[in-house]
Amino acid sequence: MIHVQHLTKTYEDLQRGRFVAVDGISFSVQKGEIFGLLGPNGAGKTTVLRILSTVLEPTEGIATVAGYDVVRDSSEVRRHIGFVSNNTAIYDRMTAWEMVEYFGRLHGMKAARLKGRLDDLFDQLRMNDFRDVPGGKMSTGMKQKVSIARAMIHDPPVLVFDEATLGLDVLVARNLLGVIRSLREAGKCLIFSTHIMSEVERLCDRIAIMYCGKILDSGTLEELRDRHREDDFEELFFGLLSQHEQEMRVGGRINPASAANQAVGEQLV
Repeated sequence: MIHVQHLTKTYEDLQRGRFVAVDGISFSVQKGEIFGLLGPNGAGKTTVLRILSTVLEPTEGIATVAGYDVVRDSSEVRRHIGFVSNNTAIYDRMTAWEMVEYFGRLHGMKAARLKGRLDDLFDQLRMNDFRDVPGGKMSTGMKQKVSIARAMIHDPPVLVFDEATLGLDVLVARNLLGVIRSLREAGKCLIFSTHIMSEVERLCDRIAIMYCGKILDSGTLEELRDRHREDDFEELFFGLLSQHEQEMRVGGRINPASAANQAVGEQLV
């Protein structure tokens, strides 16, 4: 459902020159699979997801979603994808029901189908208790559920979760992870981006570890542990990051600082 080949995104920064946010990465995600993008802030995760959702265009490489090219067929990609982040804006004066209904209409849904989807989603996400609450009076957890519902209203086959649990309390985050699992069981294709290692361990079928715009390694949790002979996933993760920085120093490719690159990355990514 998602295929990415040699994807690259660069920016021209007036102070530091050319910055590579995503550096020639490749991966694919199938139906009924949760693919985790794990990396620190500034690793390039959000840039990848923005390209897949057609918000950004790649500098080089190819990305397709549900068979549609993200550049040539951007409108079709948007019909086949739902995007959930931790900072999706909620209109203060619209109720939960009005907000999700509005996005359903933007997707061109007919009234009868839209009403059925609204009923199903508000039941599935346990939103009926606050369906008439305006955005300005919602809790963080309520707002996140509205964001999920509006991304799912048109029943897309592909769903992207970008740091979606950031800032949520433990109960709301746990509920969100349960929703994501149920979407996998329904045959959806899912990308889950995070910097929290425990989430990918518990949730993801395959994992790609990103750092400085590159995928350092990818595979199932068992494959990664076997390949690097390390059972502790946290040690494995930081070991890969450390190894990458060492290779860059040896190759003379590390700039005065990975730190400077990372600072630009956190602004752009």
